[in-house]
Amino acid sequence: MINRYRYPLRFYVLSTLIPWSLWGLAGYLSHLPGAEAYSTYIGLMGFIGLCGPLVVSAFMIGKDKALIADVAGRFFKFKAGTGGYVVVSLVMMPASILLAMGVSVLFGYDINQFAIPGHATFTSAVFPVWFLLMMAPIIEEIAWHTYGTDCLRQKFSLFTTCMIFAFYWGLWHVPLASINGYYHSNLVLEGALYSLNFLVSIFPLVFLMNWLYYKTGRNILVPVAVHLTANVFNEVFATHPDSKVIQTGLLLVLCGVVLYREREMFFGKLEAADAGESLKPARAGA
Repeated sequence: MINRYRYPLRFYVLSTLIPWSLWGLAGYLSHLPGAEAYSTYIGLMGFIGLCGPLVVSAFMIGKDKALIADVAGRFFKFKAGTGGYVVVSLVMMPASILLAMGVSVLFGYDINQFAIPGHATFTSAVFPVWFLLMMAPIIEEIAWHTYGTDCLRQKFSLFTTCMIFAFYWGLWHVPLASINGYYHSNLVLEGALYSLNFLVSIFPLVFLMNWLYYKTGRNILVPVAVHLTANVFNEVFATHPDSKVIQTGLLLVLCGVVLYREREMFFGKLEAADAGESLKPARAGA
């Protein structure tokens, strides 16, 4: 079925142009004198831009009945024997940030990082911050893992697919840094290290999400769970920015272990007969 996701260039061009246009305009308005008067427009443009890839995905899937059936079946259907991977998708990101904060405390950072302050570290114009923190992973991953990932996977190895998408996803976020008060704008103000860490952290996150995604038979809710828990648990605590750098290091180590153990999965090509649910890599020399 993966071989029916045929148009990666079309998907990614449209999924970039729509949000970038809206976020660029929102960023411009957010820096005007009296920008508070435009807060509703800024918030709406930010949210509509976020929905852009989902709309593109729905449009491209909606033209093919086989794709509609494939996507509909992947929300609640899990590959047999993959319960452990589902558990990993739920606990991996909370565990990584808690461990990272614990490591930072050993190096003298404040133990009060484990406190829950009850407020977010950024603003989001018209929408409540926690609404966006929870909705963004759902909206994004439904787009990325209904069409976006598989349209790359049917052309490339899983390793190359992850590298391409991680690089793209980092660039996709860049215009958000222009919107005054938004999370990505605050990262820029905090310093180059933290902006760079955000971009680097995307790579292990993508590799680990896609590992779990394919291990569970391309279940769409699995990457949603990973992304959602990453957003919530990286914001709910009074985490020092350096702890997020440590978290990236921990995820890179885990990613390296997964790549080594699953090297056939990541570096093998799919045989034509395996372009459906089994996702079995081609044998060497095939």
